[in-house]
Amino acid sequence: MRGLWMVATVALLGCRGGQEVGSTDEGTGTSEGTTGGAASSSTSGASLDSSGTTTADSGSSSGSGEDESSTGEPPVEDPWEPGTVLPTPEGPNERGLLDRRGAIHTHSVYSHDACDGMPHDARGVPDPVCLEDLRRALCQTQHDFVMLTDHGDSFASNSYPEVLLYDPARGDVLVERDDAPVASWAGCVGQEVVPERPTLIMAGTETGTMPVGLEHHAPGLDATYGSVTPEAIEELRAAGAVVLVAHTEDWDVAQLVDLPLDGFEMYNLHANLEANFAAGLALLTQILTGDPGLPHSDLVIFPIWQEDSRYIERWGSVLHGGTRRVTTMATDAHRNTFPQELPDGERIDSFRRMLLWFSNHLLVDPAPDGSWDDLALKDALLAGRLYGVFEYMGYAEGFDAVVEAGGEVLEIGADVSLADGPEIVVQRPRVQQLDPEVTPPVITMHVLRAIEGGFEVVATEAGPELRYEPDAPGAYRVEVRITPLHLSDYLGSHADGAATPRVWIYANPFYVQP
Repeated sequence: MRGLWMVATVALLGCRGGQEVGSTDEGTGTSEGTTGGAASSSTSGASLDSSGTTTADSGSSSGSGEDESSTGEPPVEDPWEPGTVLPTPEGPNERGLLDRRGAIHTHSVYSHDACDGMPHDARGVPDPVCLEDLRRALCQTQHDFVMLTDHGDSFASNSYPEVLLYDPARGDVLVERDDAPVASWAGCVGQEVVPERPTLIMAGTETGTMPVGLEHHAPGLDATYGSVTPEAIEELRAAGAVVLVAHTEDWDVAQLVDLPLDGFEMYNLHANLEANFAAGLALLTQILTGDPGLPHSDLVIFPIWQEDSRYIERWGSVLHGGTRRVTTMATDAHRNTFPQELPDGERIDSFRRMLLWFSNHLLVDPAPDGSWDDLALKDALLAGRLYGVFEYMGYAEGFDAVVEAGGEVLEIGADVSLADGPEIVVQRPRVQQLDPEVTPPVITMHVLRAIEGGFEVVATEAGPELRYEPDAPGAYRVEVRITPLHLSDYLGSHADGAATPRVWIYANPFYVQP
């Protein structure tokens, strides 16, 4: 993809006589000014870091049944706006599970094609600017975890704990098992944004398959990482990995079913950009020509985002056939495609910006003392206790989806019997710390049943709670859609798009057995 966009950039610059909008490798910027109708990104009462990212304290994890469009709401001390970062709630939900947010599938200086194709020098020393951009992003976005997926040729030639980006000078703390490093808590020493909780970094590779959470290198290294045989997959699993595949568009349904995989992707930003090339090219033209109609810098994803039918069709077909697979959302960040600066002074594809746009939420079962680690994350991933949120439109506060069956309350990813009279129960989320002065979004909840070639909607609700009783066996997933009217003032010439509903939350399914 990088080559395709570089050609497009050169062509556009040629049309402008070779004059390029400012580009930098610094990765830091200034607060967003008013551009194309977008409001300033500085927020009264919130802290503003050097890249223009605002941070504020998290609210409660509990939701309410209030309508998002209701009036008379109490004042919001630090209203959300594009670029605002809110951490996940510290404590567990009413069922004892922690909601932990993070990235699954992103690259680092240990991928050969990252960092504008030059992730390290001739001596193998990582590019300091690119590495700093990534480390700064971990602190700025306040992700609870990041599952790296570096390409096998570079990943295999580097050791643990280097592939965990371990640096004790930054305050990193290793997670060790059997006296060997398996993960690393990333510190933020020296950073302007120091979150309340560190980010847990786990290693993995995107090569033949995409094993995440590798606790050590697999035997065979390149040969194992590049293989898609059942034997190689079992070797990866023995090394501690949850074995996924990336770029679902490159796999057919038979492969996704027949290989002993744990899961695949429900969304990939890289694939989205390729599939919506025309919109991406139009946006790039706006950027390179300094068009005043640009959206807010942290909303440049808005005009190019689209639901990818290739992913939805495969996902539905796999589940309809009775195969259980967890699905994830992929940032696929490389910092190698768009070096041009946006009005906030930061390159288009900075790690901060891409990690900010959406994330995977894992419902983690903590230890008795409330702690959690890489094993708890992988347990949640394998169980399918995952939902993804497109947080460029705001953080989803109050979302909950369970299935009640046989006197029990079961989580996303659970198996239930139709004979137990299951009922899917969904609580409608709201935009956390929504500015009461903006036009509120319209939020709807949906239950979809997997069918051959995709999904069919079986229930829709615009109120605070959705209840649906499945009448047949199958895989049922919850989806939340949002008409993001609250973003209108930030979208410049793309403001009309705020009147169209789009996916806000994808949840993994419940499995209703005969």
